[in-house]
Amino acid sequence: MQIKKNTVASLNYVLKDDEDNVLDQSDSGNFAYLVGTGQIIPGLENAVEGKQAGDQLNVSIMAVDAYGERTLEKIQRVPQTMFPQDVDIKPGMQFEAQASDGNVSIATVDSIDGDVVVVDHNHPLAGKNLHFEVEVVDVREASAEELEHGHVHGPGGHHH
Repeated sequence: MQIKKNTVASLNYVLKDDEDNVLDQSDSGNFAYLVGTGQIIPGLENAVEGKQAGDQLNVSIMAVDAYGERTLEKIQRVPQTMFPQDVDIKPGMQFEAQASDGNVSIATVDSIDGDVVVVDHNHPLAGKNLHFEVEVVDVREASAEELEHGHVHGPGGHHH
């Protein structure tokens, strides 16, 4: 069976940056996603479309087809009083931030300038080209329940 919309694909992968640093990997065959639902970056989803169990490929994804380019609009200066007083804010810390539209994102503390915290709402991999070594472990039809819920369920069904 080939990877196509409404199938579940299980992959092993190694993700590297332009400097050949390993950023992430999954080698147990347990990385599974529902194809066509935007659960993985577009460039990778396009690259594995049509592949089947046993296929291996190396693919480079430009930043625009991965997590997008870094944008200055996603960098914000926030008064330190917006943070809990019992937390020692330091550059590199990450936290969840909720926008006025209700969307939640991960923000990273970039720097502290006096009583102002500079936070970056760009994805940590935004602006980076990504290089994947991929092995397709399994491809199967998604169940009706998975299609209805919009995500893969593990063995024994869903637990939510």
